[in-house]
Amino acid sequence: MSQHEVINRRYDLVDRLIYIGIAVNIVLAAGMLLAGWLGNSRAVFSDGVETSSDLFVALATLLGAKISRQPFDKDHPYGHGKAESIFSIGVGVFILAAGVGILFSAIRTGVNHHGLGRPAWFAVCMSGLTIVSKGMLARITRKVARNLKSPLLEALAADHKKDSMTSIATVIGAGGALAGILVLDPIAAGFSGLMVLRCGWECVRKAWDDLMDHALPDETLAPYVRLAESVEHVEHVHQIKGRRSGQLYILDLKLEMNPDMTVRESHEVSRKVKRLLFDFDEHIGEIMVHINPHDDGHHEDITRL
Repeated sequence: MSQHEVINRRYDLVDRLIYIGIAVNIVLAAGMLLAGWLGNSRAVFSDGVETSSDLFVALATLLGAKISRQPFDKDHPYGHGKAESIFSIGVGVFILAAGVGILFSAIRTGVNHHGLGRPAWFAVCMSGLTIVSKGMLARITRKVARNLKSPLLEALAADHKKDSMTSIATVIGAGGALAGILVLDPIAAGFSGLMVLRCGWECVRKAWDDLMDHALPDETLAPYVRLAESVEHVEHVHQIKGRRSGQLYILDLKLEMNPDMTVRESHEVSRKVKRLLFDFDEHIGEIMVHINPHDDGHHEDITRL
């Protein structure tokens, strides 16, 4: 299977998860808007409005996935994977804005007692259904995101988690209102807003690290070093660096070899190293190899960084 076929297979899975999220959002938003209106619950109705706005997030992730899956070209020799991180920041900012809005609404409700009232029981049940469905969707999306190393799906999972958390606050508030404890509504919403802010910040931070070429952790790079050094004529891996571009890793390897080897021989060894690493991990998108003489006492890099 070619690298482009691998990418298409991975992004087909991304697209399926996004479409499932869109379908769930449409059903839940319609249900919450109707339940909030008929059940006299401003909290549930507002939750439905927020879930409706998540359709724009889903459309943005679809666009990000479409751009990211494009193969490299002359103007983008390292592919388009960073589009995932760019769109993930947009999703994170949306989540942060939602958190600020929830906090502001909670403070206003708590101070002015505006919008407090007794809702119908079915409105509370609708929010409970949202907690379960969005929670499951968040866990499934996060699991696939971690398998694919997809920043875009990580952001989408964070958005689903945000909806689940806001619905928990809605259930607590609306349930308290049913029991006559109206003050639970703004208190629960305030805690929910803080959790949503944390969720949005983590989403933005991770995507920002990818855009800034944050180094891959040592535990990720260690197996690559062992594999490279297992290839005949590779005396030592002098240095390895890695960064993320969307779902893929870009690696820089410096290999120490016998200085008496010909260019053709050292090139063939480096090709074997690259093939071994590509076969080992489909998350690797590009490998750049530099050859150093093994008997040199030191290797002085020429760089302006």
